[in-house]
Amino acid sequence: MPVFNETQRFNQWWMHLILGGLFVFLLVCLYRWFVMETAMGNVSASDTTGQIFVILTLVPVMIFLYSIKLRTAIDEIGVHYQFYPLHLSSKTIRWSELQKCYVRKYSPIKEFGGWGYRISWGTKGKAFNISGNKGIQLIVMDGKKLLLGTQKSDDAQQVINNHFTKDKDPIN
Repeated sequence: MPVFNETQRFNQWWMHLILGGLFVFLLVCLYRWFVMETAMGNVSASDTTGQIFVILTLVPVMIFLYSIKLRTAIDEIGVHYQFYPLHLSSKTIRWSELQKCYVRKYSPIKEFGGWGYRISWGTKGKAFNISGNKGIQLIVMDGKKLLLGTQKSDDAQQVINNHFTKDKDPIN
């Protein structure tokens, strides 16, 4: 049986710029405190509590941003997704739980306010997306909606067509 697998990460230049900037800032802090023995902002070279606070704030933020990834799989059971590190295990929506499942083009900023873990204030539901403007639209029997961003829209639609027999919508 055909299977779809995709793992996406934030690889945009601006994400690398943010992570690089945080890393450089941390290095400058460490250099000023431990080599030059001078203050960095309000944290002096002898302020161990302040230093620990800065380090324990920056390092987890950098690790969190670097580790974000969206995993999507489609098989004979249904659609599996994981937005790590927010989801520590994969979530599954079975074919029998779905009203509709199709790939569509969408406007990330207009519909969801950007990329990442997004909740629309309108009727669009939730979205997990990393980049781009195509996604796997899932509409559950109770009417709840979930959009999973994809960079492999044609492959996803082909596997959906093989497994999902209810209302199929083409890419818009």
